[in-house]
Amino acid sequence: MKVELLVSALNQDPKELAEKMHIASDAVIINQCDRKEQEEFLRLGRRIRCFCFAERGVGRSRNHAIEKAEGDICLFADEDICYYEGYEQAILGAFAAHPQADMLLFNVQAAPGRETYHIESFGRVHWYNCGRYGAVSFALRRQVFKKSGVRFSLLFGGGAKYSNGEDSLFIQELLRRGCKIYRVPVDIGREIERSSTWFQGYNDKFFFDRGVLYAFLYGPFADLMAWRFLLAHKKVLCKEKSVKEAHMLMKRGIKEGRKEKKA
Repeated sequence: MKVELLVSALNQDPKELAEKMHIASDAVIINQCDRKEQEEFLRLGRRIRCFCFAERGVGRSRNHAIEKAEGDICLFADEDICYYEGYEQAILGAFAAHPQADMLLFNVQAAPGRETYHIESFGRVHWYNCGRYGAVSFALRRQVFKKSGVRFSLLFGGGAKYSNGEDSLFIQELLRRGCKIYRVPVDIGREIERSSTWFQGYNDKFFFDRGVLYAFLYGPFADLMAWRFLLAHKKVLCKEKSVKEAHMLMKRGIKEGRKEKKA
């Protein structure tokens, strides 16, 4: 079995990017730039295929990568991830240890100030806790793409109308289709510090967009989950806005999200 990285990149030199990321497995690089072309090269004896598209949007990028994927286990990646030595063996070992899993979530250490959630123990992922994981932690069997037909939303994420959440919607849809998803306390890489393409602080847009996402994720429970989110993380989220102000913004977003769902 082989692991294949599915890399989303923007205006990158593919060979330089492969070096920077320490890619040591097969990989597909989707490079969004101003041209349409493709190339293939080897790094450490592993096959790296790059496809350039003159378009924008992380959802489009990841969906292109899914269509081009050939590996047994597919791991989503961004251009700012640097992988640890032996990451492919670590991923394959985890899948061998958990043959029942359709998808496993791994630890990728976030850059300082962007920490969200670190996996400390093995466990099953459910609908109510799937929103805490980023796409760069997702590794799944390629046959899951074929069987489920699940793809990333084009409404959420970098380059889309709403700033983030495409990863949460992706994992939720897999759960709805009956996929067995687990988290494993295995570290495979770290994030290289850089400016975010979407996060500009806990401002009005952050809370509004999070409300839109919650309408899609939690339906009639969106408001309750919004309160849960704000109260659980108020020390981080509500330094400039009160919990009440943040909740009002999320409520407006939830209303907008319900309209989007009907459209």
